[in-house]
Amino acid sequence: MAEKKIYNRIKAVLAEKGKSNNWLSQQTGKNITTVSRWCTNDMQPTMDTLFTIAAVLDVDVRELLVRTKG
Repeated sequence: MAEKKIYNRIKAVLAEKGKSNNWLSQQTGKNITTVSRWCTNDMQPTMDTLFTIAAVLDVDVRELLVRTKG
């Protein structure tokens, strides 16, 4: 089985901010299952949603993405 690709850092940023999946679900109006799937990288948010997540977490949108270059 191929290793799962990690594209976003939503789970890590939530932890850094001391926030929960449930909190993010409430702030974005998204289903808790959807938020959980973002946090496990089983699904990715749309670009619009990614910018919304960055706004509610008060971070630069780039902090939510895995870096591709050092």
